[in-house]
Order: sequence, then structure tokens, then C-alpha cells
Amino acid sequence: MSYRRVAKSYRRSIARRYRQLEERPRRRLAAVAGLMVVVLAVGMALLIAPHFAATLSASSNANLASACVSPSASASVSPSASASVTPATAIAGATATSAAATGARVPGGRHRHFPIAVPSLTAPVATAPATTGPATTAPATTAPSTTASAIPAPTSPGTTATAAPTSTAVATVTPTTTATATPTTTAVPAPTPTAASTPCPSPTPTTPVAAANTSCAIIVPADPLSATGLATPWQLTGTDGATPEASGCNMANNANLGAFVQATILNPANGALQVYEPLVITQGTTPAAAPVVPTLPAGAIVTIDVGFNGTSLSQVGATPDALQQGKCVDGLNGSIFGQVSFCNGAAFFRAAHRAEAQGKLVVPSAGISPKTGQACPTTRDFNMVDQDPSDNVTTAYLLTAAGLTAQDNAANAAALAGATPIVNGSDNKLLAAFLDPILGCTPFQAPDLSADGTPGTSQVLNEMSAARSQAAPAALIPENDEMVLVNNAFSVAKTNLYRSEIGQPLIRFRNSRRDTPAMFCQNMVNIQTPFLNTSQALLATDASPVPAVGNNLFTFLANRLSMSFANLGCQNYGLTNPVTVTLDVNGVATAATFTTMPQTATAGPGGGTGPGGPGGPPGPRHRRGRHHHRLMDPSGM
Repeated sequence: MSYRRVAKSYRRSIARRYRQLEERPRRRLAAVAGLMVVVLAVGMALLIAPHFAATLSASSNANLASACVSPSASASVSPSASASVTPATAIAGATATSAAATGARVPGGRHRHFPIAVPSLTAPVATAPATTGPATTAPATTAPSTTASAIPAPTSPGTTATAAPTSTAVATVTPTTTATATPTTTAVPAPTPTAASTPCPSPTPTTPVAAANTSCAIIVPADPLSATGLATPWQLTGTDGATPEASGCNMANNANLGAFVQATILNPANGALQVYEPLVITQGTTPAAAPVVPTLPAGAIVTIDVGFNGTSLSQVGATPDALQQGKCVDGLNGSIFGQVSFCNGAAFFRAAHRAEAQGKLVVPSAGISPKTGQACPTTRDFNMVDQDPSDNVTTAYLLTAAGLTAQDNAANAAALAGATPIVNGSDNKLLAAFLDPILGCTPFQAPDLSADGTPGTSQVLNEMSAARSQAAPAALIPENDEMVLVNNAFSVAKTNLYRSEIGQPLIRFRNSRRDTPAMFCQNMVNIQTPFLNTSQALLATDASPVPAVGNNLFTFLANRLSMSFANLGCQNYGLTNPVTVTLDVNGVATAATFTTMPQTATAGPGGGTGPGGPGGPPGPRHRRGRHHHRLMDPSGM
């Protein structure tokens, strides 16, 4: 082959190679461009399709609406029509129960109190008036309450069950009543459907369900610590501007949402103590009888405690300065305690301790029970505490048939014929009205200025007695009490704020080894269980504070202990519920047995929460409710 021919062949080969090299980028570019076109097309389709579909749908709906004929549009109604009208009437309210207390505070809390059956006091079951149409054909019935605290699930009679920690916010709902009205209608024949007139589907009617409200607000009067302020009624109302009628926050609905106020007064000059019960009325009403205006000693130091039969009660000042004037607190930085709140408690207890140190104030010993030979109980006694020790007050009011309230004293009882005493479900009432009498003990009392100076009790007097007489270990507000949780977590600051308002020692390093959630659970199990087991014959002879929880005082306390164990999360510390409760078909405890072998708490979730530990995060919670609040008290007391 000649040189020229070889060179020509080589050049052709090189040219082909270059053409191939040039075509590869072009093919790649074409592929990329094609992919981008596909992506863009899909994106546009996604953007346009919904609008297109909506347009079609709107057009279709418009055509359907124009084609549908409303019967009411072509019917002329005269005054007497023949139609059946069914109005729905629902009455909802939170009532406390054992489980209702869960009680949760129902939250449970809590979140909640059943009416308390206090000896010689009959708490009325207040119900909102039912609204029914004329000629009611179906009688209203009351459905079983739903509670927000740990209510034990009902079992068949004679079966044995351990109370389950379910949430309870007790709601009493009146089923729909059917009223038949008889107006006459002159009916116009309905148009015959045509091809362009498709019959419209009948909408499914929905009946709104009334939710049980468990939260209210209380209006604190101006200068609440003064004589005038004490005699000025506090006002119960709804939260966030809701009226008492809309929210159910009225004193006639006492069993569910009643509020109570109690003052204790110290004369710093001689250490004398007095009590007074400021009146609570429903906002917009007047007292059934004017409150007594107390005469206070010079320089008197006053503290006020507030209790609530619902789940969450927040304070509102009647004037911009009212809460500051009373040094009133209902929680920490917006995280409210729930059922309880206070005014000037920390300052009062500082003054009382000074008076004791100076020998001016002498608190008597709680004494020895002649029935058991043991020390009389106090609100810090593990023999009787539940998950939130010393909550609520011992105040009682008179409630008239018209729903008005008055202070409970002899003059008002005589003047208000038919008025019924109403009370606040509380550990303090349990101690003063049930445990002390059955054990032959006497609670600490002072003259009641709202009841002609007759001896009266108070939450503060109970705490002073406990500080004087309770031997170690003392049951103080535990960090796993849901009233002092913040966002479902332990809070030393909130726990100490609560303790300071009722005169309890604060959480400090030197006492943290004996004052942890785990140790509270361990002491409650190991101390209260044998007390109830050995005292059941005596306790069973007394009436139950909350008949829906237990059929006597013994079964009530046993069921209350079981639910407190669950609501405090004591199982998270390696402990076992020591109570087995027998329930009837209504969920009422009728018998209980115990495992009395001592138990030892172990480290809880997060570690560090055992005997000697500083405390760790709480375990899983069982109650439901507003914020972290459930029904506060599983048993209603």
C-alpha cells in the first residue's frame, strides 16, 4: 500500500474517532435535557391538577346545589304544624370519685370530688337544671360518671381486682330527652326530580357532645387579708371569661366544681389563734345571708387557703392589686397547683414559729388514741396520707334551693330553712371529721369568727398540729405529687413553694436522703398497709366519706391507698401495690386484703431515686387532664 493511501486511511480513522467523541456529549446533553423536560412537565401537572380538580368540583357542586330542591324552601309553615322535635339536653359536670380523684388531682386530677358524706352534714348532689321541651316523653336518666383519676374498673360482685389507675374526670351526663311538639304544616308537593335535578343526599345530623368542665377561676376580693376583705365574698366563675352558666362553675354545682376558702388568724402579741371562713358565691349572685364582719386583733397576721372540688382553680384579682395585697399564689410561673391555692402562707408560718419560740403560742399534742394505743393521726402521718397530703380545706357553707350560699353558722341555719351544708373533699376533712372521731382523738381547734366563736378546724391548724406531734418519718408533699409537677417533670421550686405555704420543711440537701419520691412511696406502703390491716374492724364501723369509693371508712381508705400507689408511679421504684380490692358491680370497694411484708424502694427512671438518692425524673403518668393536671385526688379526699 502506498504512503498516501495509508495516510488517508489514518486520517479517516481519526475523524471517525473524533465524531464519536463529539456525539457522546451531545447524547448525554440530550438525555439530561429530556429528563429536565419530564420533571418540569410532572411538576406543572402537580401544580395545575388540584386547581383544575377544585374548579371542576366547585362547578359540579354548584350545579348539584342548583339542581337540589330544599323541602323547606317550598313549604309554608303555619303556627300549628305536626312535627316531632327532638332537642338534646346534656348536663356535664366533674364530680369526684375514688377513681375520680382519680380520683386525675384528674390530674388528675384530681380532675373530681364526689360529695363528701360528713357526719351530720349532708352534701347535696347539685345538678344543673335540665332544659327539656314541652311534653317530655322520655325521662332523663343519669349516666355513670366518667372520672379523671384512677378509678378501679368495676368487676362482678365478689370478684377481686386491683384498682386500675385510670384517668377520671367525673362527668355526669343527662341523656337526650325527646320532646314532641305539635305545630301544623301546610305541605307543598315536592318537585319531581328530572335529569337535571338529582336528589340531594340527606346530611347525617350530628349531636354535639357536652364535655365535662373541670377548671374554674375564683375572683379574690381587694385587701383579702383585712377584716373587710375577709367579709367580702370570693366569686366563682369560668376561666377565660366563660360565664358560670356556660362553664358550670357555680356553687350550686358544688359536688363537681364548688370552691371553698378558709382563713387562719394569728395575734402576734399573745399567740392566740382564730379561724374564719370567707364566703364563696357564684359570680353574678348575692349571698343568701350577709357574711359576718370579723373583728381582728391589732397587727393580726392572716393566711388563707383555698380548696376546690374540681381539678384546676386559678386565682383572679377583683382589682389589679388584689393578688399582690394578699400575697396570693396558685402555682409557679403559670403552672398552677390545681385544686389548691394560698394567700400569705409563708409569712404566717414564719410568724407562728416566732411566736412558738417566744413561748406565746403553744400547740397542743395530738395525743394518743384510746382505741389503738398509738399516736393520734396528723396530716403528715403515713398511716392516712394519699398522693397529695394535706390538700384542700375543712370549710362548710350553707346552700339554698335557689343556689345561693351563706356561711355555716347557727344564725344562718335558723334563718335559711331547708339550706344544706356543702363541704370541700379534703384530707383535712377526712382527719377532722372521720379519723379523729373514730379513733377517739380531737383535732386542733380555734374560735371560728364566722360562727360566733364556736371551735373550728382549719388546714393550717392541722399542719401546725402535725409539725408539733408527727414523729419521723413525716409525710411531706412529695415531688411526684402531680400538684407540684411542671410539664410532667419534678420541680423542686414548685414543691418548695407549695410546702412553704402550708408550713412544711423545704427540700434541702440535708434532708433529701429521707425525702424523695421513692422514699414517700416506700413509707406509704410499709406504714399505712399494716395500720389498715390491723385497724380494719374498727374502721369498718364508720361511714364512708365517699360512698362511691368504698362502702365504709375501711374500704374507702384501702381503695384510696391502692389508687395513690398507682397515681404516684410507685411501681417505678421497684414496689408492688400491697392492696387487693374487691369491687361490686358499681366499682365500689366492699373488701380489701393486704400484703404486709415490708418493701424496699429501688432507683427509679433516670436513676438516683432510691433510698439515699436525690430524686430523679418521674415515671409514666396515669392520669389525664389540663396541662399536666389530672384529677388531683383519686378518692375525692
